[in-house]
Amino acid sequence: QDAIDRKEKRSETFKTAVHGLDTPALKTEELGRRAPQWVRDNLVTMCMRCKEPFNAITRRRHHCRACGYVVCARCSDYKAGLQYDGNRPNRVCQECFIFLTGHTVLEDREGKHKGILEKGAAEVSSRSLLCSSLQLLDKNGKGSTRGWFVIPQDDPLVLYIYAAPQDVRAHTSIPLLGYQVRDMPQSESRHLFQLVQSRQVFTFVADTGELKQRWMKAMARSAAGITDPEEEEEDGNP
Repeated sequence: QDAIDRKEKRSETFKTAVHGLDTPALKTEELGRRAPQWVRDNLVTMCMRCKEPFNAITRRRHHCRACGYVVCARCSDYKAGLQYDGNRPNRVCQECFIFLTGHTVLEDREGKHKGILEKGAAEVSSRSLLCSSLQLLDKNGKGSTRGWFVIPQDDPLVLYIYAAPQDVRAHTSIPLLGYQVRDMPQSESRHLFQLVQSRQVFTFVADTGELKQRWMKAMARSAAGITDPEEEEEDGNP
């Protein structure tokens, strides 16, 4: 687990999360005419089209040969001729299939309203009060889960938790209003702090002491209901 964490810290950069993909996405009119640069597998934990989580057995990763997105088998169960590959049929996602062929499909996901968790990490991170990688300890304090944590500007009282900075859906969220932020002594080079409300306790681990202090300040403001980044707690003026 330590080796995995170190690998993630090297590969998951702030730039990746804020600016989205490492490589520019193809414009719509370029689909099929130019080979896309694929989104890296390790940047996503769920299908970039249907948002279902990947796993090693029943839902595996595939790349759309038109747009380069990482998608599941169901969402990439289409074939379309691609001009850059001599018009030979290639695996593509449903959206690219419709665009490239003009055909419609029976399943229509359009019109679905985005739920509270269905906000892409890269999009939310680009307009956030604070975002970074953190670890969330389990209740007994022995295990931890590393994820991408975001407090959005347009939803500043909620902490969104993503498994990876390129996920298109958060796996959970924590309403911060009313929580207390508690500092904890450094333990084995781990920078610990907590969110506490009644019997509910969340324990976080930051990579540095400076990052810990930034998160504690941001969470304390949200917990107090302060939504304006420029607002000072002691300032009573509108």
